[in-house]
Amino acid sequence: MIALNFKTYQESTGEAALKLSKICEEVSGQYGVNIIVVPQTADIHLISSEVSIPVYAQHVDGVGYGGYTGHVTAASVKAAGASGTLINHSERRLKLADIEASLVACKEAGLTTIVCTNNVPTTRAAAVLLPDYVAIEPPELIGSGIPVSKADPDVVTGSVEAVKKIAQDVGVLCGAGISKGEDLKAALELGTEGVLLASGIIKAPDQKKALEELVTGL
Repeated sequence: MIALNFKTYQESTGEAALKLSKICEEVSGQYGVNIIVVPQTADIHLISSEVSIPVYAQHVDGVGYGGYTGHVTAASVKAAGASGTLINHSERRLKLADIEASLVACKEAGLTTIVCTNNVPTTRAAAVLLPDYVAIEPPELIGSGIPVSKADPDVVTGSVEAVKKIAQDVGVLCGAGISKGEDLKAALELGTEGVLLASGIIKAPDQKKALEELVTGL
């Protein structure tokens, strides 16, 4: 499983986001790899109506219908075509109570959830809330080009162990610094189901080539 976070990069906004999503769809079909695209909220409908691969939101608030101006609701991203969402990314941190509220809203809407964490204790706390996945990403490695699977493999194996002791059905992804096939392979060897990544693909001069290089090492 590869979840590609589009963040708010110019190279993955609007029509560029759609173009990248179509590249992901092509590579997913060609290599038989599960690729999920995670665009900005405003681009979800555009992309989900044009590609068949899963489209996730970058964030969902734990609120429902009503007077919540400026919030992102689970119902709205589901209606736009999303099938899942990130929660608590390091660039959109939430308190534990807010994570729980977001998870409740997402489960009610039928959205798959990936809760991002930054160390083993927060991974353990997130697993207790029973998301579909946790994604371990030490923030100091995000965008660094140094993969967590090499820089701090213990935080990955420790997170996998912590999660599986709590809930066998909760999957574990790892992120931060992932950009090459060897990074993805190392992540899988450490016990994860896949990776969450961004700049290594999005900022690459040739996005398709970078994505192909990521998956062909498997």
